[in-house]
Amino acid sequence: MYQKTMLKFALASAVALALVSGKANAEASTVRLSHGYGMLYLPLMVIRDQQLIEKNAKKLGLGDVKTTWATLDGGNVINDAMLSGNLDIAGTGAPGFITLWSKANGIPRSEVIGLGALSTAALWLNTNNPNVKSLKDFTPKDKIAIPGIKTSLSAVVLQMAVAKTFGVANYTKLDPLTVSLGHPEAVGALLSHKTEITAHFTSPPFSYQEAKDPKITRVISSSETLGNITLDVVFALKQFTAQNPKLTQAFIAAQEEANAYIAKDRKGAAETFLRVSKLKLTQGEVEKMLADPDTQFSSTPVGIMQFVEFMSLANTIKTRPKTWSELFVDSVKARKGS
Repeated sequence: MYQKTMLKFALASAVALALVSGKANAEASTVRLSHGYGMLYLPLMVIRDQQLIEKNAKKLGLGDVKTTWATLDGGNVINDAMLSGNLDIAGTGAPGFITLWSKANGIPRSEVIGLGALSTAALWLNTNNPNVKSLKDFTPKDKIAIPGIKTSLSAVVLQMAVAKTFGVANYTKLDPLTVSLGHPEAVGALLSHKTEITAHFTSPPFSYQEAKDPKITRVISSSETLGNITLDVVFALKQFTAQNPKLTQAFIAAQEEANAYIAKDRKGAAETFLRVSKLKLTQGEVEKMLADPDTQFSSTPVGIMQFVEFMSLANTIKTRPKTWSELFVDSVKARKGS
């Protein structure tokens, strides 16, 4: 009797241990993601629209994985959402990601890792002030709209452009003129000609929307200043990728599929952008933006170290990676990035 009882106990313990182990090893059943408003986030919009994570997760044996999406703009907002545990994967400006990577480096539960590059495009600094022809023409009366002060993509690229014009020591020269405003709101403010906003540093489609107004002129283009470098990346908490290796793999596969779709079907990609972004543009306008050689979608990082070197020189990051590959997951490190 004693032996039978012990045998039953051992079997029950083994089953319980297997169940606990199975739960411990199970990956998340829901992935929470975010993207911004503009064209730079198109691959994520395609992933969302075509449910490519769900598709690739099923291929990898994860069953029915659900995704929830939020639309967030500005590096600080996205970083806060990630660190507070409200996001698993996010698209963001490269400077915001690098800032968070530097701050969280060595802090296990807060460390972040890049899943890949996302996109590049020309940021245009547009103005409604006829007296502004170059960065040197801005005065204290001008206000430049950007999504977030100091760490947003627009903020850092503007600082880099200012450093080239006025010298590295003066990279913050135009910072006092910057105002934090989301891209859609900034477009309305600039085109109204009735607010304090006299300039907006932005990406497609907002830059194109503004340029349609004959009273709007372009001051600088980031592609002319910095070249076609990666502007946006996709990242996650390092802890998430460690606990969800197959989900991470499913996302990376989904992004490659989305990039291939955009390259193959410009018309379909434009329709997706209009459907997901809900911006009031025509099909032809979006296709024209996608045809711009400055607009590129690739998961291979290019020129990331330009941001690192500038932000290190400006002392806005304390810990800096020695190489670009330190910032990304192993599957991206093998690529010919920079």
